Amino acid sequence: MKKLSIALAVAALATAAQAFPDKPITIVVPFAAGGPTDKVARDFAEALRKPLNGATIVVENVGGAGGTLGANKVAKAAPDGHTLLLYHIGMATSPALYRNLPYKTLDDFEYLGMINDVPMTLIGRSTLPANSYAELVKWLEANKGKVNLANAGLGAASHLCGLLFQQGTKIDMQTVPYKGTAPAMTDLLGGQVDIMCDQTTNTTGQIESGKVKAFAVTTQKRLGTPALAKLPTLDEAGLKGFNLTIWHGLYAPKGTPKAVLDQLNAALRAALKDPEFIKRQEALGAVVVTDARLAPAEHKKFVAAEIDKLGVAIRAAGQYAD
Repeated sequence: MKKLSIALAVAALATAAQAFPDKPITIVVPFAAGGPTDKVARDFAEALRKPLNGATIVVENVGGAGGTLGANKVAKAAPDGHTLLLYHIGMATSPALYRNLPYKTLDDFEYLGMINDVPMTLIGRSTLPANSYAELVKWLEANKGKVNLANAGLGAASHLCGLLFQQGTKIDMQTVPYKGTAPAMTDLLGGQVDIMCDQTTNTTGQIESGKVKAFAVTTQKRLGTPALAKLPTLDEAGLKGFNLTIWHGLYAPKGTPKAVLDQLNAALRAALKDPEFIKRQEALGAVVVTDARLAPAEHKKFVAAEIDKLGVAIRAAGQYAD
């Protein structure tokens, strides 16, 4: 009788896996629509449909609290694989930034795999008097305490980059947080703020059109895309050791059945080989992940290391949220 029960349970799990997905899949983006993570998610969702047999995939924007509201929604969602989280480096910075984080980053999610690595660019309003990084630093030093540095909110990639940039230059600026990258970019284009550090997926088009001035990239090597190839790295420009790349990963609620997790990981790997997805990412300066971080265990190991590394910089700056 016991053997029969076990056999029935195994059969039930196999049937559930075969049926997945049996309803639309929602990918939660914990930021406003139109931002860099949203762009990655929508391109990824399109690539993910085919390996999931044409499943309906909906991107839902749940912004607020530096991405933690959307992340918490997924952490508390039904663990059936139909609600997923696509989150960037904020997954690793939130534990240091938020005293009362409503979820445990390493315990309340199933890690599915990394998606891409995205460089960042230091940009400024088109009317800035500076036309090079060296000129920008002189202008910043001459206007200490007066420069408006925009970001997409506490815990956002732009916030982290701006924080590290201020620490590296030892120049204090007036930080202006927004509820997402899109409104921050709107005000930068309008001249209401002076500079911002943001992902190439959001800045490349604005740089190409000449609507913003670009001063440097955050990687240790120069980028190869046409719009960014001439930009120096912050490391070679004088901020020795500066190296910041924003990554994106995919997550499911804790307790999602292993058969479903395996199917999602296989679909993720297939989506990242989609030629159109690769083309779109490369055009924006992003690099699609092909290394060991595609494996759930390696993905989680990587995030744990990032939590330790980035937490040092955040605690040094003394920036917290309740």
